[in-house]
Amino acid sequence: MNSAFLKFSFLTGSLLLAGQAGAQVRQSQQLFGSIPVSTQSSEAREFAELAIEKYENFLFDDAIVHAQHAVEKDPHFALGYAVLAFASRRGIPNSTANRRAKALLGSATSDEQLLVRWMTSVEDGDLLPAITRMNDLLHRYPDNKHVLFLTAGWLYVQQDYDRSRGMMERVLAMDPNFAPVLNTLGYSYIETGVPNPAKAVAALERYAQLLPSDPNPEDSLGRVLCYVGDYQASLTHYGAALQIDPMFFPSQVGIADTLTLMGDYANARLEYERAIRFAETPREYLHALYKRDFLFFWEGNPVAARQALASLGERAATQQEPYAIFEVGLARAMTAANYAEETSLLRTLQNTLEKPVAGMSEVDRGAALASVIREEVRAAVLNNKPYVALENVAKLERLAAKSRDLIVENNYESARGYLMYSEGNFANAADELATDSYSPLAIEQLAKAQEKLGLTSAASLTRDRLKYKRSQSAEWYLVTHAASQQSQSAKAGTGR
Repeated sequence: MNSAFLKFSFLTGSLLLAGQAGAQVRQSQQLFGSIPVSTQSSEAREFAELAIEKYENFLFDDAIVHAQHAVEKDPHFALGYAVLAFASRRGIPNSTANRRAKALLGSATSDEQLLVRWMTSVEDGDLLPAITRMNDLLHRYPDNKHVLFLTAGWLYVQQDYDRSRGMMERVLAMDPNFAPVLNTLGYSYIETGVPNPAKAVAALERYAQLLPSDPNPEDSLGRVLCYVGDYQASLTHYGAALQIDPMFFPSQVGIADTLTLMGDYANARLEYERAIRFAETPREYLHALYKRDFLFFWEGNPVAARQALASLGERAATQQEPYAIFEVGLARAMTAANYAEETSLLRTLQNTLEKPVAGMSEVDRGAALASVIREEVRAAVLNNKPYVALENVAKLERLAAKSRDLIVENNYESARGYLMYSEGNFANAADELATDSYSPLAIEQLAKAQEKLGLTSAASLTRDRLKYKRSQSAEWYLVTHAASQQSQSAKAGTGR
């Protein structure tokens, strides 16, 4: 079960902001016509609004540019810096903007302070203050679609899919033509505890109707239809996105991913090569290379896969691209030839992530570290190493208590679930594993625990939910190729 520090309800209330009473503020501008802000520059306010709108539409680079313009027009605009830091966290974190936003709080209006404090708490990964401030924002502006959508989007990233979905449905009731909410709703209807593919597709089709010249709606349809298993329709919509923007990187990778799941490996490889040429950043380039190299596993050539990924891991380290180091490193560990090799790779990755990493936000670093330690627990359990598993569960407990991040907490609890399952404590194992609705391996383990308990109907629902996790990922590969992976490890003489 969730540990005590996360046993709180999302209640609204008022927040007393330190130092607020004495602040000298100017309220000549209102963000989106309702939230008083301190800047007297209409241009700064307009750029801040544009930055938020671009962020809502997943145009993060554009959001950063507009936020930079906002603080250029008014270098003392606290919210401008907060929006700049908030948008930057989806790419390369901007700690300078985050610090500047906090430093300027004293000159901000009370409601601007509340919005800035929420954004900076999210950027800092400080969960409890972020939730408190989120609830105060919702109390102050229950009918502001931008406040609702921004906070719902954060809850979605925190994997609180059900609450996020409910808030976004409220936004849609207020404004049926608010396109960004339809996109996230489409994913939420798949990610929720009881997936509803019909609602997911309907929301995304409406999203595409509202933005016919934007490739992202077609890309989202392609992705969700791939999750659903309608591969031909997935390819059609990815192709439509590329008709709108022939260089739209996510759709090019999406086509290759879908072809991989269809078993058309030769054409998948060609499409990954095309994605490599489309890449505009080192992070995109290394991600496409990773997908191409991991394809060797799907093709039944694990030796070539491990060699290619080892070389790519060295390349990512040389280029100091932290997200590629993590993505490649964890995939290498999870698909290692034996337990000793996996443990060595996981320990190396853990050492890298235990301290701040340049170019990676603290929130992402914490989540990445938690997933690495959770994999150490899973591997130890599979290889009958209970003491190693216990040691790493304890590490995760300390990390969860320190970070107060829900994703870290879910990793901790699902790790406990693996350990409890190995001890024959299937009821508590199921309870713990149920906290992680993101990991295909954790969901599969939950179904096994439910089957051990004789909960046939619950296990069937869990396995139905697992189907919607289809992807070209290391976890999905292990879910669908578990027998062959274990056979290869056994031949190596160590077992998994």
